[in-house]
Amino acid sequence: MVGRQVFYEGRVQGVGFRFTVKSLARGFEVVGWIRNLPDGRVELQASGEPAELEAFLEAIQESELQSHIRKSESHPQPPLSGVRGFEILR
Repeated sequence: MVGRQVFYEGRVQGVGFRFTVKSLARGFEVVGWIRNLPDGRVELQASGEPAELEAFLEAIQESELQSHIRKSESHPQPPLSGVRGFEILR
């Protein structure tokens, strides 16, 4: 298992970004969460097998959300522990 933290910038709040990512996550064997940040970005943290996690992140970039993403910044993280499923944090 590997983990990844990704920050998305652009018009990513108020457009259903988090809901769409959560829906996409159902098609992959990943766990994690996504939340809005006060500075207008969206933060995602996810864990999974390397190929599955990469496929999930690519699916986000290739989805209808791509028109809202101006920039994304990805960082390796330790895998999340104690997390089940994929959630939207408030």
